[in-house]
Amino acid sequence: MVGKAIWRTLENEKYTNLLGRSRDALDLRNQEAVRAFIAEEKPEAIIDAAAVVGGIAANNDYPYQFLMDNMSIQNNLIKAAFDMNVKKFIFLGSSCIYPKLATQPIGEGSLLSGKLEPTNEWYAIAKISGVKLCEAIRKQFNRDFVSLMPTNLFGPFDNFDLNTSHVLPAMLRKFHEAKKNNDDVVLWGTGTPMREFLHVDDLAKAVAFALENELPEPLYNIGTGKDITIKELAESIQKIIGHEGQIVWDSSKPDGTPRKLLDVSKMNNLGWKAKIDLKEGILDTYKWYCKNMEQLRNVTIK
Repeated sequence: MVGKAIWRTLENEKYTNLLGRSRDALDLRNQEAVRAFIAEEKPEAIIDAAAVVGGIAANNDYPYQFLMDNMSIQNNLIKAAFDMNVKKFIFLGSSCIYPKLATQPIGEGSLLSGKLEPTNEWYAIAKISGVKLCEAIRKQFNRDFVSLMPTNLFGPFDNFDLNTSHVLPAMLRKFHEAKKNNDDVVLWGTGTPMREFLHVDDLAKAVAFALENELPEPLYNIGTGKDITIKELAESIQKIIGHEGQIVWDSSKPDGTPRKLLDVSKMNNLGWKAKIDLKEGILDTYKWYCKNMEQLRNVTIK
C-alpha cells in the first residue's frame, strides 16, 4: 500500500528513473541480494517503505517475524545505503514506537520515555532500532538519513485480511460482508480507544516533501493531528457502507493503547500538512475495495 502510493505520487510529480522490486523479485531480508541490487542500480535516494505489518492479532501470533524480519529488512537497506554513499535515506516507521501512556499529543521527544504497548512491542522495537540507526549515522557522519513516523494508515491496496489487517480495513471488510449477509458486526474491545488515521496518499506527499528538502532533524511525526474513538470510526464506516445491523463490542478482547495522537507541528511548520478528510478517504478506500475485492492481497506471515 505505502510503496504503491509513494510510487504514484512521485510519478505524478514527474520523477523519472524510479527503481523498485516486488518482494518476490528481491527479498530484503537477504543481505547479499540487497547489496547487489544497490551496487548495480546506484540510487541517489532510498525510501524504505518495506515492513512486515499487521494488527493486534498478527503482532501477538508472530512476535519473532515482526522483530527479526523487520530488523533484517531495515538493517540491510540502511547498511548498504551507508556503505555505498547513497545521498538520502528516508526510513518509514510507525507511531507505535512511542510509549503506551505517552503524553498526548505525542511529540517526537517522547521516544524511549516509557513502556511500549505490549500488543505491538515486537514491531515497535524493530522500528525504534531503525530510527536510532538512522540517527546515529546522521550524528556521527552527517549523512542525510531521516525517519518519518506515520500514524495509522489506510487507502487503496491495503491489507483486508481479517487475521492480519489493521483496524480500519478490517472494519470495511466486516461491515461490507455483514451488509451482504444481513448480519451483525462483532468488533474487538470496548470502542473507547482513540486513534488517528491518515490516508496513504497524504503520507506519500510527506515522503516527496522529505525527498525534496533537507530536513533539519532526524525524526518527524506524520499525521493529521486529529483523532476519533474506535466506536466513532465504526459508526462512520457503517453509515458509509449502509450496514443496518447491530455493532457488538467484545470487551474480552484487548483495546490496545488508550490513545495515540501525534503532535505533527514540526512537519507542519516546515510546510507539509495532511489534506484528505477522513470520511472522504474512507469512501475512496471502500470504492477501491469493492472494485478489487476479488483479487485482493491477503498477507501471510511466514
